[in-house]
Amino acid sequence: MRINILTLFPEFFDTPLKTSMMHKAQRIKAVDFKFYNLRDFGIGPRYQVDDRPYGGGAGMILRVDVVDKAIEKIKKNDPKTKIILLTPKGQTFNQDLAQNLAIKNSLTLICGHYEGFDERIRDLVDAEISIGNFVLTGGEPATLVIIDAITRLIPGVLDHESAKEESFSLKIENSLQNCKLKIENCLEYPHYTRPVDFNRKKVPKILLSGNHVEVKKWRLQQAIEETEKRKNNPPKM
Repeated sequence: MRINILTLFPEFFDTPLKTSMMHKAQRIKAVDFKFYNLRDFGIGPRYQVDDRPYGGGAGMILRVDVVDKAIEKIKKNDPKTKIILLTPKGQTFNQDLAQNLAIKNSLTLICGHYEGFDERIRDLVDAEISIGNFVLTGGEPATLVIIDAITRLIPGVLDHESAKEESFSLKIENSLQNCKLKIENCLEYPHYTRPVDFNRKKVPKILLSGNHVEVKKWRLQQAIEETEKRKNNPPKM
């Protein structure tokens, strides 16, 4: 997969993309990251990329002509890429969307900055994505979240079974005789390791039994109960 990143701060990604799964993904050539610095497409001797909003107001707005020029260059190098704008107004990112994007051949992620975008930039992109109902200084952290979620799903990057049995990917098809629920995108079942007894809190006996069939049933039941509990009674801060 090719992932193009249009940003004013390509250095933001230097360390994260050299660590953990994203480093492995590049090493095995599962993903190739290419950066485009928006400043390179700026206007005039100062390479201006933003301007004051018409009608007044605080902050500066990214110019549509600058972003258009950058997208034109990206598409020239990568004609079939899917252009995605990171914006609070976009579709909320989730695991299903991550899985859908992970099978694409090429993505281009546009990181916003300043007060916002010229509205006409929305006409230049294929999709808009938000990572939640909050505001960041720029689109770089949001882009990194999306990159991480997508990259680990590319075949060969993460163990296949690990990806299947994790939160929001676990799909339960009523394999339990005493369970009438069918739940998709379950939270993952609880995990335990040594020591068996910690501060009088013990590992459930079923996990020590060696009975893999019963362990699987227990895990599925726990995933269902955990998902239902947190859906109906979300934790409070």
